[in-house]
Amino acid sequence: MKYFVFIFLLYLCGCATLKTPPEYQYKEIATPSFSIAAWVKESNKTELFHIYIEGDGRAFTKSGYPSNNPTPHSVLMREMAFRDKAPNVAYLARSCQFVKDDICTQKDWTTERFSASAVDSIAAAVKQITGKRPVELYGYSGGALISGLIIENYPQIKVQKWITYAGLLNHKSWAEKQNLAPLSGSMDLEKLPDVPQIHYVGGKDKVIPPELSKQWTGNKNLIILPKSTHNGPFPQNK
Repeated sequence: MKYFVFIFLLYLCGCATLKTPPEYQYKEIATPSFSIAAWVKESNKTELFHIYIEGDGRAFTKSGYPSNNPTPHSVLMREMAFRDKAPNVAYLARSCQFVKDDICTQKDWTTERFSASAVDSIAAAVKQITGKRPVELYGYSGGALISGLIIENYPQIKVQKWITYAGLLNHKSWAEKQNLAPLSGSMDLEKLPDVPQIHYVGGKDKVIPPELSKQWTGNKNLIILPKSTHNGPFPQNK
């Protein structure tokens, strides 16, 4: 049985101060694996969708231990989605964020946060929201890797553009660089998908150091923002 903690989590994570625009509708999208929390604005039935994919959220506590709830404290990605003026926009939380299923365990937001089922759940949510319409994918932090894996593994999703912010693009080299345990059970990108793309990285980002972003991108389609950290600021999509 599923249990829903959405309203309570808004208060617990400090998100209650973010006002949802009236044109957005909150949905819990059922997929074969996880239920995905989404805020969706759709005002044109034929135009493409802008899809914003959340980062890893509060996967770990400040002490470095796995958290009991991965719901993000930051509202960065939802704010960016809500400010997007495109007619069709959706913000997608990650597996077990905002709403949990009984199958959710700590490994789903730690070592297996990029597992096949985690990626499939987001891809399934994208397909349910957009149908056969083309999309632009916007991924933040770990959401960048999820979006890249969607492009690589789900060609039926017609991605016209890929934008990342403070994006994790290869978790193996990242874990080695940061002296972290490998993410066993997680999928990875060995090369970047061949689609139009831009990667925004903070010059002061200590979570995803710019030198890693240069390595992953070959210094192509990479924009380093000298004053930004892992939490931005980042350019707003118009």
